[in-house]
Amino acid sequence: MTGLEVLVALGSIVVIDIVLGGDNAILIALASKNLAPEQRKKAMFWGVVGAVAVRAALTAVALYLLKIPLLQFAGGVLLVWIALKLLLEDKKVECASATCLSEAIKTIIVADVVMGIDNVIAIAGAAHGSMLMVVLGLAISVPIIVWGSTFLLKWMDKYPAIVYIGAGVLAWTAGQMIVSDKIIARGIGNYIPYFEWVIPLVVLLGVILTGLNKNKLAKQQCKIS
Repeated sequence: MTGLEVLVALGSIVVIDIVLGGDNAILIALASKNLAPEQRKKAMFWGVVGAVAVRAALTAVALYLLKIPLLQFAGGVLLVWIALKLLLEDKKVECASATCLSEAIKTIIVADVVMGIDNVIAIAGAAHGSMLMVVLGLAISVPIIVWGSTFLLKWMDKYPAIVYIGAGVLAWTAGQMIVSDKIIARGIGNYIPYFEWVIPLVVLLGVILTGLNKNKLAKQQCKIS
């Protein structure tokens, strides 16, 4: 590629990653919110490092991944579970710092991979087959995403209700992944009016209502004990 083509490809990757990385910033913040302040930076750093490494590897096989049946559906279902897991307040139970930290890092990596399927495909196209462009693009955009998660953490400490908004974004993303799966769309999409909107909305409401109900029960049990 010429110098101009390299700059265009790199710029495209950075823009794609930042635009599609909004959900990831929320994810990083949610996964780190229950850690001690000194542990948060470690969780964000190592979680992002691991996520970037895995995403770069997935980009190399993006064309193959597109051929796997029900991949989007399976990823969406997994993301629903992650959204619920991050939303529930019973994560605040006492635990060793190392255990909490490792769980946060693992959650960031797994969820980033699940949410990053569309991102991987888009970056693979923009990179024109160059893994160097992929790595450079991720190196530039990731610090911006991490900064966004740090900003969100400060607001979530002040306004805990923001956690529900974050979980809602993850749930909506999960619903969109489910309806984007070609097999699911062909199988049941024709039988449900406004399928591409109804399913994400149902998933969103299901996650939020389940989280509210479980947290309400947890608070009542705490009062009784």
